[in-house]
Amino acid sequence: MTTVIYAVLILGALAVVFGAVLAFAAKKFAVEKDPRQEAIAEILPGANCGGCGFAGCNAYADAIVTSGARTNACVPGGNATAGKIAEIMGVQAEETERCVAQVKCSGTTGHMKKKLIYSGIPDCNAAMQLGGGSGANGCPYGCLGYGSCVKACPFDAIYLQDGIAHVDHEKCKGCMTCASVCPKGIIIKVPYAADITVACSSKDPGRVLRNYCDLGCLACHICEKTCEYDAIRVIDGRAVIDYSKCVSCGKCATKCPRKLIRDARLNLENEE
Repeated sequence: MTTVIYAVLILGALAVVFGAVLAFAAKKFAVEKDPRQEAIAEILPGANCGGCGFAGCNAYADAIVTSGARTNACVPGGNATAGKIAEIMGVQAEETERCVAQVKCSGTTGHMKKKLIYSGIPDCNAAMQLGGGSGANGCPYGCLGYGSCVKACPFDAIYLQDGIAHVDHEKCKGCMTCASVCPKGIIIKVPYAADITVACSSKDPGRVLRNYCDLGCLACHICEKTCEYDAIRVIDGRAVIDYSKCVSCGKCATKCPRKLIRDARLNLENEE
């Protein structure tokens, strides 16, 4: 019994000694944090969406203080948060244009043909394993519609409707987390103020595209010829908008025979 008591006492003493050593080491070798880092972390939204290019809000705050990361990289926080960060850092505020995600596909139910029936888990990356790695859709570029982007969005800004994903631009913060999980790579970033968008990602010529979608871009160049500002070009078989030149005149949307060039102002008028 005496041996057991001694063993317990010795172990207890060792625990106290080692605890004291660890406490001393923690204090002696502690890396002091710049108070600005904590101040910045407190004003960040805490979404940890990765839109800033860092692992999370704390990592971004650390990067601003220690390595001079941009003060306006927080997409959800926008210019208001950027201004507060700049004030903490004692630098001039950097403003940035608000952007949102856009799904470049018009292949809603009934318009895009299916080549296979998929009955697995509702996940686009899983569905992509069918059809030789292009998914169950007839269009090798179109939205699969199984909601991987919906699940990934930290702001509930994407929803499924008529077989494809749609973005609520009022909720979207432009973090592009959705784009990072889309196996088709058809979710792009566009300016929030952009009225004109092209909802197709197909690179196939019109004669091929007609076999699987009756709404896709035919690469007819009518939009390109119509635009007076050289703001829209057909590149790799699809219409692409240069928003630095686009003045939102809407003529390309009016002339598009497939009506896949969308003018948000017309949609608002129709809703009214």
